Amino acid sequence: MKPLLLIAALAAAAYFALSLGPDTSEDRKALPTGMSLAARDSSDAAIEHAFDNRLGNHQIEGQGTVVKILADDNNGSRHQRFIVRLASGRTLLISHNIDLAPRIGGLRAGDTVAFYGEYEWNPKGGVIHWTHHDPQGRHPAGWIRHDGRIYQ
Repeated sequence: MKPLLLIAALAAAAYFALSLGPDTSEDRKALPTGMSLAARDSSDAAIEHAFDNRLGNHQIEGQGTVVKILADDNNGSRHQRFIVRLASGRTLLISHNIDLAPRIGGLRAGDTVAFYGEYEWNPKGGVIHWTHHDPQGRHPAGWIRHDGRIYQ
């Protein structure tokens, strides 16, 4: 799928899917084992900055609580979708490519997930995608951590 078409599809999915409330990083050499309170506050601030400034193509790391599991998006590349609420109260749509990375097994509302991916602004809070490796090696590798396992 072409990048602009993918972004448009993700934005449209987020617009319809998000019915809930309201530090830029380089490619990671090592994956995190946990996130401190200070790191979470810093990542929430970075996401708020990205939202307030309507940023896109913005690599971001964060952590949130799953509040809703959505149906997979099966148009083009398949994506597992769910909504997380950050400690700040902001909600984000996570769109995880399951053609390039494993499906997050056993994911339920109330679970905590950490993520690193590309933020795209939308009026409902934003979308995080590119939570997987890039088979061509041209994009920073993203990931999702759930229940002690890294999905990328």
